Amino acid sequence: MNLSEIRKEYTLKSLDIKDVSLDPLRQFSHWFQEAIDAEALEVNAMCLSTLGINGYPNGRIVLLKEVDHGFVFFTNYESEKGQEIAALPKASLTFFWAELERQVRISGDLEKISSAESDAYFFSRPLGSQIGAWTSPQSKAIPDRDFLEKRLHEMEQRFSEEKLSRPPHWGGYRLNPIQIEFWQGRPSRLHDRIRYEKSESENWIISRLAP
Repeated sequence: MNLSEIRKEYTLKSLDIKDVSLDPLRQFSHWFQEAIDAEALEVNAMCLSTLGINGYPNGRIVLLKEVDHGFVFFTNYESEKGQEIAALPKASLTFFWAELERQVRISGDLEKISSAESDAYFFSRPLGSQIGAWTSPQSKAIPDRDFLEKRLHEMEQRFSEEKLSRPPHWGGYRLNPIQIEFWQGRPSRLHDRIRYEKSESENWIISRLAP
């Protein structure tokens, strides 16, 4: 395998600063809809990067579940990512839609969404996913798969006898962006990059970056 010979020329689209929205969230929604229309695989999958407790960056794929004035995702608050967010509530998100040769990078501050918002999403999930949130001690070391299967059976038994509720350790976060960059692949690696940065006055400053 010669990795140096793996390359792709990007030719599908272009991105010009005069064509983008003044609002990066509106621009994101436009690109997201185009990714849906292009039937991008796992269109709402994004890499969430936090700072590990050990000081090293830590990334994993999570699913975007809402865009309002920020970007909302859900997880176990006691998981590795939950502990990292509690220690430093700042993160970045990265989307890559290969079908459109596009990438979006977002950085910002994290906050927990309200209990009511978390409840509403939790009860919209399939029953198995709801029980799964009670079953898994996310990010903790476990002895084997049988441990999970036994826990699942216990939780199914428990919630056949009592009303199912949202676990107190499970809910949503919103990333409030301070910077968003839109990247469009172009020929000869001369890609288009448009960056939005939030100013002290809460306005968005738009600039074009060299690839």
